[in-house]
Amino acid sequence: MNNDIKGDQVEETGDALVSKFYSDAQSVKPLLDSVSPSFCLAKWQQVSLHLTTGHNNSCYHPPLHQVSLDDIKINPSALHNTDHKKQQRIMMLRGERPKECSYCWAIEDAGNLSDRQYRSAEPWAIKDYDSIKKMRGHEDVIPSYVEVNFSNLCNLQCSYCSPQFSSSWGTEVAEHGAFPTNPPHNDPEYFKGSRRPIPIKEANPYVDAFWEWWPTLYPKLEHFRMTGGEPLMDKNTYKVFDYVLTNPKPNLHLNVTSNFSQEPRIFNKYLNYVKALCAGDNIEHFMQYVSLDCWGKQAEYSRHGLQFDLVWENVIRYMAEVPYKNSLTFIVTMHNLSLSNQAKLLGQILELRKQFSQTYQRVWFDTPYLRQPYWQSLQILPREYSNSINDSIKFMQGNLETASNRFHGFKDYEIQRMERVRDWMLSPSGRDVMQDRANFYRFFNAHDQRRGTDFLKTFPEMTEFWNECKNHAKK
Repeated sequence: MNNDIKGDQVEETGDALVSKFYSDAQSVKPLLDSVSPSFCLAKWQQVSLHLTTGHNNSCYHPPLHQVSLDDIKINPSALHNTDHKKQQRIMMLRGERPKECSYCWAIEDAGNLSDRQYRSAEPWAIKDYDSIKKMRGHEDVIPSYVEVNFSNLCNLQCSYCSPQFSSSWGTEVAEHGAFPTNPPHNDPEYFKGSRRPIPIKEANPYVDAFWEWWPTLYPKLEHFRMTGGEPLMDKNTYKVFDYVLTNPKPNLHLNVTSNFSQEPRIFNKYLNYVKALCAGDNIEHFMQYVSLDCWGKQAEYSRHGLQFDLVWENVIRYMAEVPYKNSLTFIVTMHNLSLSNQAKLLGQILELRKQFSQTYQRVWFDTPYLRQPYWQSLQILPREYSNSINDSIKFMQGNLETASNRFHGFKDYEIQRMERVRDWMLSPSGRDVMQDRANFYRFFNAHDQRRGTDFLKTFPEMTEFWNECKNHAKK
């Protein structure tokens, strides 16, 4: 929700926006249900494209499915309009529930609004409601919300990542093999066939199809987000930027996800492009996502290869040098190594808000929790580790945004999201926690041996937990 705030909304408070977001979802429910009780506009209007392996899904919840090479040779829009997705659309129009959308069905069966309503209520989705509801499901459509991963080129080896999203990970497992977890993690044998990431130096038919489709796609776009890999290192990122600068689109929300751990030569080039994009009427808004889970040396350990001081320097430069038409969102992934020093990160986010958010909120953060790999889940930690999250919650409660302190505090719903993370952490996982703890030791012990790191030196407060996991691994 917070990622889509526009400049003309800046006079609304955070609570008012949340209330509006909720009421919009409520009001769209009867519109969706008038078509069918399973109708969801995201199946038509949204797509995430993983061009490194030729997969896609509509929103974040369904599993990825393969794009047909034969189909995109004839029709590049088949990157989005796959036969599989058309079958799901037909099911929705008939009132049937696609199995792949079980996340939303479970929420709705519990009596709550799901992302089916929330996503469908957003302007980029609901605007084509009248035309889509008349469709039969087999038609090709042009989405208005697109995320794309052009390549897996990346300079980091984040502990919870894989060769599919990081070329550095691919190089490591090609040399050393899978990590000795049970079952083996990131086994090179797994990333073959349709799962093989196409290297940046090889011809990629999915990327070729994208650029063939782009002139048709672009006029309809309202939200376009580039992920990776690391987009700042990918030539396709700058190809998109050049196209937008040549063909301004004043209603476009342009978003990029980065680790921001990029040397000056690369970052300077990127920043100059962002400055140009945010000038005049080239776009409506630029959202910079920065992946950063905690602070300092702990952040460098869990996101191996990251240079923390460089990241923070680039954050400050971005905020100071591009003071218009943009925001920055930290993606603070919640896993069992991200609790250390997290209060420090929240404190610095607060300082950024005080320094750079004057007429609207320019500094955001999100706290998604990690589900896989299981041994990095919060749910394998002893219950007392939840005290770290409680400390973060208390800090946020002590620094609430008020009418006299606008944009310089934390919002109620940000605290609520952190509380939901804590509650999920303490809920039963339904898994063999002892086995997951054994895998925690196996993975990070190999991590230290392969990468020259030292877990206990970096996380001395986790010594007791480390030894327990070590004992489980020995058994």
